[in-house]
Amino acid sequence: MSFLERALELAERGRGTTAPNPVVGAVLVRDGEVVGEGWHERPGGLHAEVVALEAAGGRARGATLYVTLEPCAHHGRTRPCVDAVVSAGVACVVAAVGDPDPRTNGQGFERLREAGIEVELAGGELEWRARVQNEGFRTWAALGRPFVTYKAAATLDGRVTVPGARWVTGEESRRRVHELRAASDVVAVGLGTVRADAPRLDARGVDAARQPRRLAFGRGPLPEGSELELRSGALEDELRALAGEGVQTLLLEGGPTLATAFLRVGLVDKLTLFVAPTLSGRGARFLGELEAPLALLHPTTERLGEDVLLAGYLRVP
Repeated sequence: MSFLERALELAERGRGTTAPNPVVGAVLVRDGEVVGEGWHERPGGLHAEVVALEAAGGRARGATLYVTLEPCAHHGRTRPCVDAVVSAGVACVVAAVGDPDPRTNGQGFERLREAGIEVELAGGELEWRARVQNEGFRTWAALGRPFVTYKAAATLDGRVTVPGARWVTGEESRRRVHELRAASDVVAVGLGTVRADAPRLDARGVDAARQPRRLAFGRGPLPEGSELELRSGALEDELRALAGEGVQTLLLEGGPTLATAFLRVGLVDKLTLFVAPTLSGRGARFLGELEAPLALLHPTTERLGEDVLLAGYLRVP
């Protein structure tokens, strides 16, 4: 494992406790030996770089700092990390990716170079992993909206129902959906889905530190007894409003009408498609007509019982 891979591993220890901040990990290395490690644990707490510097003490002088995100250059609840890095006498900073926060966004690297500290960017697969690790934060900070994942379950012929069957996919796929819900700030559907299925949209049968917010997009009213929030404005406006409320990730589980509407205006960042080994023969498809083809970036496949999960990105996070 490389030092930067170790930093990525450390960053995950803050998963679920750092919001609205990103997860960040840092490793300090001097003469080939790790002299300090750290990760960001909670908002207002020490940043990963400072934790690693404090662990290293005087051994930080002349060391190389491996960090998953560009050191911050602005005053927030804590002082800028670049100040701490410079004061500690670090010789080189190797970062996986830049910080999209407009208060830093390259200024951290610039200030390090001005102080005579060598700066290197990882690039390649490690950069991609760092981007994905904070995909919600990166989209929220850079675009002012949540990161949107469209989840669908479909047959081999692209249908979303199987005649005579309650479920399209198997138990393992359905469990993964609940894990996706548990990891999302918001789960959303369209009003058509609400009226047809009365979905609960909560995370069940999996470890969930908290339940996601659950909402419906569309022109009301909601059916009597529905516990979902209704968002009736333009999709771009509603996503911007949700971002202002601190929402960084949104799992879209709506039917093909809503999903196609999101895709047509470029508001889907990732696709997760659960494909069952079944030919339905008839029924609605998981997606409507698009004006042009869309290619997936970094596509992956995973076997889940009898099903296959196909996932990929529509934009670089």
